[in-house]
Amino acid sequence: MIPVSIPASEIRRRLDAIQGKLQQTDIGGLLVLQRVDLLYFSGTAQNAILFIPVAGDPLLMVKKYFPRALQESSIKDTIEIQSITDIPKRITDCYGSIPPKIGMELDVLPVTQFHFYQKLFSGQLLVDGSGMILDTRKIKSEWEIGQMISCADLSLKTFEYMKSAIRPGLSEMEFAGMAEAFARKHGHMGRLRVRDFQTEVYTWHVLSGKNSAMLGLLDSPASGAGNSIAFPCGAGWKHMEAGEPIMIDFSTAMNGYHMDETRMFAIGSMPEKAMMLSRAAIDIHDAVLAKITPGMTADDVYEYSVSVAQKNGFSESYLGPSGYKVSFVGHGIGMEVIEPPILARGKQERLKPGMMFALEPKLVVKDEFMAGVESVFWVTETGTRLVSRVPVDVFIC
Repeated sequence: MIPVSIPASEIRRRLDAIQGKLQQTDIGGLLVLQRVDLLYFSGTAQNAILFIPVAGDPLLMVKKYFPRALQESSIKDTIEIQSITDIPKRITDCYGSIPPKIGMELDVLPVTQFHFYQKLFSGQLLVDGSGMILDTRKIKSEWEIGQMISCADLSLKTFEYMKSAIRPGLSEMEFAGMAEAFARKHGHMGRLRVRDFQTEVYTWHVLSGKNSAMLGLLDSPASGAGNSIAFPCGAGWKHMEAGEPIMIDFSTAMNGYHMDETRMFAIGSMPEKAMMLSRAAIDIHDAVLAKITPGMTADDVYEYSVSVAQKNGFSESYLGPSGYKVSFVGHGIGMEVIEPPILARGKQERLKPGMMFALEPKLVVKDEFMAGVESVFWVTETGTRLVSRVPVDVFIC
């Protein structure tokens, strides 16, 4: 694999964007620790801390490994530190003083770490700056869209492999491992990134027949019916059979970016009822993509998807059975597999050009099966454009 570095111009664009947001507040700077945010703003994911002042050049303080950080990052002021306790002095040396209010990623920073930094910066007020960071990351640049397209190409290869390799008698777990091995051989990072500390990320859902009806798939990682383990997720030991619906939800990660896609499979033939709901999910998917324009709210998108399901006669099973329905139909995606905004009921954030989403309308027939589709798209100046390369179809293999 050819290493991919983030261009200096891309890093500068991101720094300008976050500093513009800082200048609208009374926060004098940001301390960036979380690994994904660090990579986003500095170009390296080494053990380091990035200080972004309200104006001027940032300071990247590297604990280890300094030579690699120098190679990867375009930050001009990059220095090596021996201890985290050196940070206040290094900031003072670089800027003359430390601002009275500093933003940190309090949405993910452990409480013990927060208390440590609060003691370290005893004269400063530490506040949450994660909202500004996530807001900056929502809008993808042309360079980022290019990375997502490369990731989509790898996903297409993996789905093509799955179409050729699936067969009766393979367990869900075995087949999921085969697909992941193929993807990793061709560039998949293996590790997916997610911000929520309660969410366990993994590459695949492979759920056949009744296993796909497990409600956890829509709202949490707890799925995989029949798994006699403490934390069931992703795939079980059920053997796939001919003539049953098989839902495959596969996430691809490459060069720091993610794809999240679902397609329905069947070996030999698909039962009529399952095919009808699989096509219904595709119809909702296509209608929503055709409807979205910049300026719509996340709630508008969710409610429109519900209206399409209702109009087509599938409201009973749409987004879960009665009493267990979820209230979202998609989520932002990029350097983390789930990012804001969430396309959910009541969310009034407006969609903007450059936002990237995974759209995932799904229908559940309780105790029978789930049917769904998921594709990644970005919002353009006039509508939407698919990033996903996998055909939006049902695969009979």
